[in-house]
Amino acid sequence: MAVQTVASSTDSTVDLGPAAALSCRECGHRVPLGPVFACEECFGPLEIAYDFSGYDTEGLRKRIEAGPANLWRYAPLLPVPADVAGKPNLNPGWTRLVQADRLARELGVDAGRLFVKDDSGNPTHSFKDRVVAQALEAARAFGFTTLSCSSTGNLAGAVGAAAARAGLRSCVFIPHDLEQGKVVMAAVYGGELVGIEGNYDDVNRFCSELIGDPAGEGWGFVNVNLRPYYAEGSKTLAYEICEQLGWELPDQIVVPIASGSQLTKVDKGLRELVELGLVEDRPYKIFGAQAEGCSPVSAAFKAGHDVVRPQKPDTIAKSLAIGNPADGPYVLDIARRTGGAVEDVTDEQVVDAIKLLARTEGIFAETAGGVTVGVTRKLIEAGALDPTKTTVVLNTGDGLKTLDAVAGTGLTATIRPNLDSFREAGLQ
Repeated sequence: MAVQTVASSTDSTVDLGPAAALSCRECGHRVPLGPVFACEECFGPLEIAYDFSGYDTEGLRKRIEAGPANLWRYAPLLPVPADVAGKPNLNPGWTRLVQADRLARELGVDAGRLFVKDDSGNPTHSFKDRVVAQALEAARAFGFTTLSCSSTGNLAGAVGAAAARAGLRSCVFIPHDLEQGKVVMAAVYGGELVGIEGNYDDVNRFCSELIGDPAGEGWGFVNVNLRPYYAEGSKTLAYEICEQLGWELPDQIVVPIASGSQLTKVDKGLRELVELGLVEDRPYKIFGAQAEGCSPVSAAFKAGHDVVRPQKPDTIAKSLAIGNPADGPYVLDIARRTGGAVEDVTDEQVVDAIKLLARTEGIFAETAGGVTVGVTRKLIEAGALDPTKTTVVLNTGDGLKTLDAVAGTGLTATIRPNLDSFREAGLQ
């Protein structure tokens, strides 16, 4: 197996702020910053290594709090140049953290202890805007002219929108049978949208092949050759949650699992805040959430395995339908290290949880949000999640993207335009 790159610079002097190098998660081998994602020594995954020397805690805290109301307030902790906020981009992030007391009562959680981090408020209505924003800056730094990705839907829209805003070409690849709403949202930004016959894993394999072909020269695949930079966007969820809690760690956090990258980077973000002295160090637990129809990480966790066995996805939660999650083993490590767990719920439970969140808190979540709320309920009922502790549940997308999941929901009644008809319907 060869390490895959593209025909672009790997100059270590490229300006990506505090990012110092790429470091292998497995063996620790370092290489200069560049569009490369696999270690040349052991083929392990590469991630960003930083130089945070020179930061003092109070000075950094004041700088963050004085920053813009988007994820660029955390630019000193991200692989982006110092002037990133002045460039044309979608400026995602700083989404609301909702104190969910009505949902808490339904689930048996103490008042004031349950929060929903609602990332549906991002520009294309999913957390993917965060990760694409990071990848876009790397693409600019490395001179790419086309922004691309393999996607289960949300990422396709985020890439299309970010490229349009930045004036870059986009060409994204999706499974051919995605929800129509996500197809339309990805296509409307004017880039090329290509359906691949097969599931997400088939799409991802194709994109990996394209990177190594001359036809892919000049292409930045946000979740392949730009993956080390892209993945860092998920850290900002952890940063925001802690800042919005008054610079405190949550006791428990429930994160949906697709590739598993989001969960691993949320953990990385929490640990960085501790290391920088921005939050007090204390134990926290991270729980992973999957749909039963695509639950390879949950299955491995319950069986006590360290290896994640791939599955063929069959679930309404298509944004989580990755049968061979790249970060699955690291998710297992984090869940076990923090004392958390990985659980799954049925499609029926997903739909019930979407409706529960909507009627209690006015938040219409896509199916991934239904997975996290459904798993939270299941964990509480099993005694795995402490209802007296501060708990944050992630909603990563807007329910308008997955209307098919709740298609049976509709009119309460149809009446004639008069009071008698209104009363007959029993609505008074």
